[in-house]
Amino acid sequence: MEKELKNFFKKLVESPSPSGFEQPAQEVYRNFVKDYADEVKTDVHGNVIALKKGSGKLKFMVSGHADEIGLMVNYIDEDGFIRFSAIGGIDYSLLPGLRVNIYHGKKMYRGVIGRKPIHLLKPEERNRASKVEDLWIDFGAKDKKDAEKKVSVGDPITFSPGMEMLSREIVTTKATDNKAGVFVAGALLRELKDEKIAVNVYAVASVQEEIGLRGAKTSAFGIDPDVGIAIDVTHATDYPGMNKGLLGDIKLGKGCVLSVGPNINPKVFELLKEAGKKAKVDYQIEAAPRGTGTDANVIQVTRAGVAAGLISIPNRYMHTPNEIISFKDLESAVKLLAEFVRMIDDQTDFIPKV
Repeated sequence: MEKELKNFFKKLVESPSPSGFEQPAQEVYRNFVKDYADEVKTDVHGNVIALKKGSGKLKFMVSGHADEIGLMVNYIDEDGFIRFSAIGGIDYSLLPGLRVNIYHGKKMYRGVIGRKPIHLLKPEERNRASKVEDLWIDFGAKDKKDAEKKVSVGDPITFSPGMEMLSREIVTTKATDNKAGVFVAGALLRELKDEKIAVNVYAVASVQEEIGLRGAKTSAFGIDPDVGIAIDVTHATDYPGMNKGLLGDIKLGKGCVLSVGPNINPKVFELLKEAGKKAKVDYQIEAAPRGTGTDANVIQVTRAGVAAGLISIPNRYMHTPNEIISFKDLESAVKLLAEFVRMIDDQTDFIPKV
């Protein structure tokens, strides 16, 4: 991956952005796309919408959500320990012993998630997963008064791990879900920077997906696109314990994933496959027999309906502090999407037909 793009990805994943607190990551996105877009705006919800104008009227929306799962300060006890609640889907069994970052305004404090040591657990406690009431955050405060000088109820908290390369192409970091999608949206504009295109491209970094697809819903209503594609992650199934018969055969490094099913416009799906072949990139197919649980859900049913699609990046260990993806899959998504943009114009018919 080129240095500029790798730096963009690194800044995105290391920026804190739990749902409702996305602006540090959104600032990274704004600063990147401003050189490749004709217009960049941020709406009242915090969605960042970058527009590259085309020669025609067709409006194409591509959306990756900037929010990540996280925690929130819920209560500070008399000894200065923080009790917390979840933002998005959290597996509490993964949390004991983790380092976290607590954000209070522009200040950040490092903390550790504590739990009673295994030596002191009763047999019945050892055999059950951690619950949120079993956990707390220790950030070195002397007592409640000292803690409240630094943090407040409502402060957001993220996992601490940064970005590390496990190999030349395989990267591990928090919040690949879904900084990967934001990366693809921004990199698409860079890919098209010197080209004259027919379609108007709205590259969106949306907010609050993890708590209900909220940002994509409002930004799609405002844009009123003719066609919209969500960029998200999907479960890789190339590691132990994954049921390929149930989840499909999805591998890291074998290309981005195209979804097919009722959430997906048939014409969009066929054009995406054609774009992949024209761009000479690998892609994989994922069956989605119902709603996909991504921004594609709300994009599809915006106003009178939108021709929707979904491109996903294979992701190992989703919603953990150390997710794993391949840069090869990000690059295939960008090139496939760019070819899709080149293929469509005002005459493209997205009406499903036999």
